Amino acid sequence: MSYHLIIFLVMLAVFAIGVIRLRLPAGLSLVLASVVGALIGGEGLPVRHFVEGAFAFLDPILIVAVGMIFMETMARNGVLADISVGIVRVFHRWPTVMIMAIALFVMLPGMLTGLATMCILTTGALAMPVLLAMGMPRLAVGSLMVMLSVCGGVAPPVCLPAMIIGGGADMPYIGLTKPLLLVSLPVAMAVALPYRFKYLRKIDVHEVLKKLEFAGTARRGKLDFLPILFVIVYMFGESMFYKYIPRLGIPLIFAVGVMMSAAISLATGKKVDILGASGAGLGKAMPVMAILVGVGVFLQILTLTGVRGFLTTNAFFLPDALKYGIVAMMPFLGSAFGSASIIGVPLLYVFIGRNELVVTSSLVMMASLGDLMPPPSLLCAYAAQMLNVKNHFAILRQSVPIVVFAMVWSLLMLIFAREIANVIF
Repeated sequence: MSYHLIIFLVMLAVFAIGVIRLRLPAGLSLVLASVVGALIGGEGLPVRHFVEGAFAFLDPILIVAVGMIFMETMARNGVLADISVGIVRVFHRWPTVMIMAIALFVMLPGMLTGLATMCILTTGALAMPVLLAMGMPRLAVGSLMVMLSVCGGVAPPVCLPAMIIGGGADMPYIGLTKPLLLVSLPVAMAVALPYRFKYLRKIDVHEVLKKLEFAGTARRGKLDFLPILFVIVYMFGESMFYKYIPRLGIPLIFAVGVMMSAAISLATGKKVDILGASGAGLGKAMPVMAILVGVGVFLQILTLTGVRGFLTTNAFFLPDALKYGIVAMMPFLGSAFGSASIIGVPLLYVFIGRNELVVTSSLVMMASLGDLMPPPSLLCAYAAQMLNVKNHFAILRQSVPIVVFAMVWSLLMLIFAREIANVIF
């Protein structure tokens, strides 16, 4: 067995023991695996490389931090609650359009921050009582929310797993909008539309609004929606019309949105605790930022010890069936970021030449499904807690058909990446 392969397997084993057996945070487990890998590789404790790796994903860390603050601000000032009620009031006559609007609403925080958990904690928490009030069963609501959260974390303009894979392969985060939409939106609609036709046949809007606690709260003024409208329009605008719109960068766009919200609250006399929202947002962002630091250190040590080069060069000679088998294993690592960094980066080199943008998007969906899988089943656990479902694995079982569909869809995109690229680019 190759020396480099031994190092890699030991690092994977340390990571798995840390997460599964010792129940350590994923970020800390990645750092411990990196320390062990450096020691086995004969590099001692290379502090410089640990520090360099910790800052490898500084931009995504800033996006997560400021994005969480922004979404927490929008949740606290009632904008998100108003949007959810508004969707029901406007679209209740057209249930198909309504469920599609709800799906995009739930996905929105993930699209803006790159975090699937943000979807289920903010817009998902507001959409759940709406769907329950319409008569959808709890397990169906939970399944819908967790799958939409996964799709939200994959969809553009911000996709952290894509940034991780691209960062590990020195590929800039450019040109991924179309393939990320292609891999995420069909999956989102594939879960939303069947539930609509099965459970939401006739909607009594007055009865639904009576059951919602937040439906009777004071409506927001038009100015209150300006920050979230600015963030959405500017994010898509600077990527699609980059010749005409100055590039601020995603963290600064979020920061401007927070400052706009603070200014509007002062001008209108509506109290919004920006400092409280900042503290709560950073608290929610901290575990994800720790994972990104751990991923950076892990990739740095893989490079330092030669493991990254070993995996890349040897992966080219694997049989095609084994390559696709490894891709199909990505969700079962139980972490989108861990799967993207450990398996996603080498696989991008394996399928190089098929159009890297489409390949990356396919790998991102496969990795992101890991947030549903045990042992953590993080998204399912959150949904079960909010819906008072005792066993969160019941939500995972309910989601199995759409998970299989998402995996098949991603694999088809990977197999026909070159042909798809010729159509969409």
